[in-house]
Amino acid sequence: MMTRKVRKVKKTFKMKVLLSLACLSAPLYSSGPIDSVDPLIGTGGHGHTFIGASVPFGAIQPGPNNIYKGWDWSSGYHYSDPIIKGFSHLHLSGTGCTDLGDILVMPNTGEIKTMQGSDNNPAQGYISLYDRRTQIARPNYYAVTLSDYNIKAELSASERVAIHRYTFPQKKGHIIIDLENGNSDRATDTYITQIDNNTIGGYRHSSGWANDQRVFFVLTAEQSFDNLTLYHRDDKLAESKGKGPSMKAVISYDNLTKPVIIKVGISPVSMENAKKNISDEMPGWNLESIAEQGAAKWNKELGTIVAESKSPEVKRIFYTALYHTMIAPVLFNDSNGQYRGTDKTVYDNPGFDNYSIFSLWDTYRAEHPLLTIIQPHRVNNMVQSMLKIYKQQGYLPVWHLLGNETWTMVGYHAVPVIADAYLKGYNGFDPEEAFEAVKTTAMNDRAGVKYIKEIGYIPAEKEGESVAKAMEYAIDDACIALMAKKMGKQTDYEYFTQRANAYTKYFDKETTFMRGITSDGKWREPFDPIASKHRSDDYCEGNAWQYNWLVPQDPEGLISLFDSEEAFVNKLDKLFTMSSSLGQGASSDISGLIGQYAHGNEPSHHIAYLYAYAGQQWKTAQYVRRIMKELYKDTEDGLCGNEDCGQMSAWYVLSAMGFYQVHPASGIYVIGSPALDRAEIRIPGKPNTFTIIANNNSDSNIYINSIKYNGKPYGKSFITHDMILSGGILELEMSSTPNKAFAEKAVDRPYSPK
Repeated sequence: MMTRKVRKVKKTFKMKVLLSLACLSAPLYSSGPIDSVDPLIGTGGHGHTFIGASVPFGAIQPGPNNIYKGWDWSSGYHYSDPIIKGFSHLHLSGTGCTDLGDILVMPNTGEIKTMQGSDNNPAQGYISLYDRRTQIARPNYYAVTLSDYNIKAELSASERVAIHRYTFPQKKGHIIIDLENGNSDRATDTYITQIDNNTIGGYRHSSGWANDQRVFFVLTAEQSFDNLTLYHRDDKLAESKGKGPSMKAVISYDNLTKPVIIKVGISPVSMENAKKNISDEMPGWNLESIAEQGAAKWNKELGTIVAESKSPEVKRIFYTALYHTMIAPVLFNDSNGQYRGTDKTVYDNPGFDNYSIFSLWDTYRAEHPLLTIIQPHRVNNMVQSMLKIYKQQGYLPVWHLLGNETWTMVGYHAVPVIADAYLKGYNGFDPEEAFEAVKTTAMNDRAGVKYIKEIGYIPAEKEGESVAKAMEYAIDDACIALMAKKMGKQTDYEYFTQRANAYTKYFDKETTFMRGITSDGKWREPFDPIASKHRSDDYCEGNAWQYNWLVPQDPEGLISLFDSEEAFVNKLDKLFTMSSSLGQGASSDISGLIGQYAHGNEPSHHIAYLYAYAGQQWKTAQYVRRIMKELYKDTEDGLCGNEDCGQMSAWYVLSAMGFYQVHPASGIYVIGSPALDRAEIRIPGKPNTFTIIANNNSDSNIYINSIKYNGKPYGKSFITHDMILSGGILELEMSSTPNKAFAEKAVDRPYSPK
């Protein structure tokens, strides 16, 4: 494994090369926050981030694909891989499961090859080595030179359309469109037809993580084809259309005098809609213009937060993180508003933008709370999308992937997203319909919920990951209770409050751990708080040390389970200071370890902020700053775990500004220790700005000595959503020594709404 020092040297060299190439070759963007974004961050290690061209929350993400080799290729690309197999149009970003890679396009020269080839025998197929020194990665522009063919490939995109430009070294060249090839999924039905001498269309249906994924496309070229040949696998077809599980097309040019430019429009509905998406979004052929338009969109969205730091590295990490929070969720409709539902029915324009790719076990914690601040116009649309999914499948989304429910991970975490939006005053959806959806979802019988309803807990021997599931359900139920209370539904409020407190049943006062309980009411034995066996024990991608703190809805209640606040803090201290050894069989998702604290996996993300609930905000500051410093880097392996569709980065964005929402539907943000010297939040649709200033901020001055809010002393260790929306200035005086009296009193600590 490459050491950190070598990686840093490599990164410095890489950035110099990229900046040089960008000045010579890349479209000239208007300056702005986009200049501080490095899309290569997270493409190595276990970050699994997408690299390529996209606009914020866009439906299409054209980018490079390697040959799939396992978990670290979940996005389709890994920085360590020297081979590109082509450029596909749908990608995941930061997930722990793999799929997509649809509509693969690859330029090449020489003899026509329709098979991919392999790492061991690349010459057998159309794949190619590439030189990383030629790779330019910026939001909405990607370029690379394919070494085996000396072809320069460039990509950009609008919301639903990609544009490719291939500069061939000679007059003859080919472009293969491979519908058989995806990213570890299986094509079940593919179709290609020639529409005219410049255009083909078709579809790709596949089964993978998404059981029944359907994408339609139209590809049109600026320059008419000299020849178009269709293949099924490696078998040449005589017709101008073909259908089967492995359709491919080869476009050939015999007398090229300029670069080849193609546009690819996609649709979840039809070829006709894909064609209309092209005409509506990208009527021209100027890649530079498309890249500039996309860059302007990124600058606008990234500009909702004006970040200042003396450290270029911190600023680069921050804006790259903010960029990562806007890759997903993605638009899942056409320019005319049509989309395909979970029930596979085509729906006409519902009057809002439909979204998909909801990684909710991850993103309910920080990604969606962040969006309630900086993307208010999208929050209502996302909630309405979730409510339509509920109508179509009878259950709110769990992990929704382009019209498919994957049922991945535990909990029903659309609930806190919807409740948080409602409680923060979002009114772009029907609250009665929303409450019906959250309540119906919580009253299902799947994954152990029936035991919660019947006996109040999940028996460990009857349901795997019983503790993790029950504790996640308790978080969701607390959010339903708050929603019911505001709506005047007293019976529902009392019922879901009772369910929200079910976490207390798992606390063993003798060991002071959350433990599995068997049907006879006994603790499951044997018990090892370090042990973690994937899907076969009481925890989900974690161990008892990490799950002991998963009570963000009621930290005060969690503290009361210990003999004293001192005992709680001592246990929390030990979490961060003990050995990081995990023993045999531990989940690979348990990463980014400080002691047994695992920042690489989402259930730990709120833990450092719990100190503030016990009156020791200074320890929250200490560990939050340490996590940011040690576990976020501006290198390709700069993330300590899966990005998970924006969650890992959303934690950094919020924490770097200086606060974090622990209770996922409270509107209460616990103050930590800002990495930024100044952050100005420009709230869309409002004239107000909320500014956080950290005076005397540095790597050593990590503690808060005092705070002023709008010029007046402010002694609390939290702020509220209403304070942010109202605008104002929060001024923090930073110090190298902790002020242990700051927010020590109970009245000044953050609290959980009941």
